[in-house]
Amino acid sequence: MATRVTSTRPGTKKRPGGGPKPPGPNGKGPGSNGHGKSHDQSPRFSAATYRITIWVVLAAVVMMFAALSSAFIILASSEMWQPIVMPRMFYLSTAIIVISSLTFEFAKRSLQSGREIVYQRWLKLTLVLGFVFLITQLLGWRELAAQGVYFQGQPRRSFFFIFTALHAVHLVGGIIALSHLMTRGRAYHDIYRVERIEASASAISLYWHTMDVLWIWLFSLLLFWG
Repeated sequence: MATRVTSTRPGTKKRPGGGPKPPGPNGKGPGSNGHGKSHDQSPRFSAATYRITIWVVLAAVVMMFAALSSAFIILASSEMWQPIVMPRMFYLSTAIIVISSLTFEFAKRSLQSGREIVYQRWLKLTLVLGFVFLITQLLGWRELAAQGVYFQGQPRRSFFFIFTALHAVHLVGGIIALSHLMTRGRAYHDIYRVERIEASASAISLYWHTMDVLWIWLFSLLLFWG
């Protein structure tokens, strides 16, 4: 009677369509990336998170300034008042913040086209313009004081300081975000980091442009109703 001999060597499990699955590039198993993890497990990124967050923040900021603007218009319409001469420095502030929006837009486009050095230069210029804007605001306050306009006094006159101070505080937030963005722009070879940098730049530029529009609105309000 014939005896059937079976091998004791462990068999290799085959895939349905062919031979055994080849090892990963580091020889540690299929799809391994050197740390025992598959490339499919790479961190996923969604730019929508950045956009939603910034829109929520901007909605709150705009609503606050809209409420203050309404209060200012009602108060100015009901009071007997003498017009306040708009400080010359506030005209300069307006020009500076408009230019800073342009430089930020140039920076963002340079980043999207892969020109990181140019992107960093435009970003630095935007940051400098932000600081110059704050300096002109302080000088504008000095001009108001020279006219006898102070924070304490008529409520309507106080709005000159309330509007400019609140706007300056929010712009400082943008300056901090800009500074953080500059420190993140030095790993352009990492595709996942590039995506995050571009999403951050887009969100912060939206915030910065909103600060620009808000200042133009406040400047016009104080110019024609102040």
